[in-house]
Amino acid sequence: MRIIIAGAGDVGFHIARLLANEKHDITLIDLDEEKLNYASSHLDVAVLKGNSALHSSLESAGVNRSDLVIAATSSEDSNITTAIIAKHLGAQRTVARITNVEYLLKKEKNDLMELGIDELISPESLAAREIKRLIKNAAFTDSFDFGGGVLSLVGFVVEEDSELAGKTIEEAAHLNPDLDFITVAILRDNQTIIPRGNTRFRVNDHAYFVAQTMGVFKVKAMANKEDVNIKNIMIIGGSKVGFHAAKKLSLKYKVKLIEPDKDKCFQLADELDSTLVINGDVSNVELLEEEGIDNMDAFIAVTENSETNIISCLMAKNHGVAKTIAMVENINYIHLSQKIGVDTLINKKLIAANFVFRYIRQGEVVSLTSMHGVDAEILEFEVTETSKITKKKVKDLNFPKSAIIGGVIRDGNGIVPGGDFTFKAKDHVVVLSSPECIRKIEAYFK
Repeated sequence: MRIIIAGAGDVGFHIARLLANEKHDITLIDLDEEKLNYASSHLDVAVLKGNSALHSSLESAGVNRSDLVIAATSSEDSNITTAIIAKHLGAQRTVARITNVEYLLKKEKNDLMELGIDELISPESLAAREIKRLIKNAAFTDSFDFGGGVLSLVGFVVEEDSELAGKTIEEAAHLNPDLDFITVAILRDNQTIIPRGNTRFRVNDHAYFVAQTMGVFKVKAMANKEDVNIKNIMIIGGSKVGFHAAKKLSLKYKVKLIEPDKDKCFQLADELDSTLVINGDVSNVELLEEEGIDNMDAFIAVTENSETNIISCLMAKNHGVAKTIAMVENINYIHLSQKIGVDTLINKKLIAANFVFRYIRQGEVVSLTSMHGVDAEILEFEVTETSKITKKKVKDLNFPKSAIIGGVIRDGNGIVPGGDFTFKAKDHVVVLSSPECIRKIEAYFK
């Protein structure tokens, strides 16, 4: 595909990195020469200095021959303008990054589609949706369901009292007699490991599993994690992410939101009918104690300051809060969660970039998701009658070492396949793969 990406910031760069691994023809446009130089030296992409909202820049990038234009600068106006102009100059599809989620309303979206914008992405709204998903299963650092929950991806940090600590996967096999879960990835010191039988779990490893329904309970037991019945949630920071998170979560939970700006508090209180909005200093421990942090089941820090968010979550952990989530601006911080004690660190730009990657892949895979900090993708494929993967047993497939089959959904049931398993048409197969290996994996399902 010929792809033009407007904006070489965090969102644009990460999208380009994901797509460059798949050998797409990518041109990155930005006015910042330093960002372009960095992208050019780290990625296999062409770069063009210019304003993407101008005809001349888009024409220089070959917009009339492009399959996709992604407008991901920090300026909403520029992104909308870029997408509209690109469409009228011949781009097949356009995606625009926005901050005003009113554009996502159906009527507004349809109007924009008529103008030439095929898809809108809001990092703030996507981050709020991610927070809601993470709150759903608070015992794990990450969780994602396939097939309505017959298979689940779950993750936790291996602690000293875990039964896995110090054991290889083979040595821990007695913990999985029914083969209803499989280890699919380990994040260790910023490195993603696709595990094999001789891979040894270490304390502070961030381990990820694909499990059947009963297997989820066994993984939870290995992690020494108890189920948390989330009822009370405290959010600090009335940012756009805080607002959208409160709006989504207050439909099911009791939510308190603390924001230091008095005028913003009045505005939030008017728009969040089911949320208790409190004006106060989010770094004031006494205030948080007065507002009942000791009684909170989850604590979400989404101020504009990453350090404030991290420190606040650590403080919440010291007060016994079961689930903590901190938003960070620096993508490199994502790897720190396994070391510093915060359950999950999220980055809205990274979430947005992964959303665009999934959007581009629609039609090729049933679903695709990412794990925070893990340099791999979880993909769900549907097997056809002619798929290469049906020709041999799992142990004879010669599957790439940088990928692993996590599970199969057959006739509504979740299965963790062994070496003698044979795939059939209409099976849904969950695979974890490093980004550069995805094309090889797809060949097994064509």
